[in-house]
Amino acid sequence: MEVIYTGLRQTPEMIVNAALQEDVHVIGLSILSGAHNAIVPRVMDLLKQNKMDDVLIVLGGIIPNQDVDSLKRAGVAAIFQPAPRWTTSSNSIRANVKPRGVPTAG
Repeated sequence: MEVIYTGLRQTPEMIVNAALQEDVHVIGLSILSGAHNAIVPRVMDLLKQNKMDDVLIVLGGIIPNQDVDSLKRAGVAAIFQPAPRWTTSSNSIRANVKPRGVPTAG
């Protein structure tokens, strides 16, 4: 796995633009501010607008239990609340990422 860290306080537009430029398979959002109900739907809308429906979205941070179902309905593949083991999140990503065609030399 290659990880591209874009830094703190990124807007949904900045997140999706970086994902588009880097041709990512997964976007991992860490949200500790409580803004997940505003950020996640906007990221999902921007991904759809850019025809990036195959990008897996995972979310971590302070996510109240009452918000989990709506975030999953919005398209979040996995939500990792505080203190998950690294292997739990990485195994989830590996199991759910959508493969793309492998370019061939030619």
